[in-house]
Amino acid sequence: MPEPAEPTRIDELRARLRDTQEAATRLAEEIPHTPPQAQAQAAAADEIGALVSVLRTLRDAVPEDLWEQIREIVRQLLLLLRALLDLIVERMGDEPNGAPGARRPGGGSGLQDIPIA
Repeated sequence: MPEPAEPTRIDELRARLRDTQEAATRLAEEIPHTPPQAQAQAAAADEIGALVSVLRTLRDAVPEDLWEQIREIVRQLLLLLRALLDLIVERMGDEPNGAPGARRPGGGSGLQDIPIA
């Protein structure tokens, strides 16, 4: 019989995901007497923790040059999202007579640009 192969990074990722899911399930069972908002916050924290775990595993498994490309793609997607939000806010500011982004009597829309460092 052939010897079992060494665990691969994918196997490690699967194990981490399984462990994270089990931990989230245990936490969910412990929270039933908590207000719904706290439950939602705990669930969001669990999901963020699982995502961070997956990203760390991916970072270790993916070659550095490919990881740089992934970061650049995410950066471009975030810039696109910002441009779309800017466009939506601009259009809201152009709506007439009491619409959600209607202009104030002083001429401005009340919207301010927040600098991003």
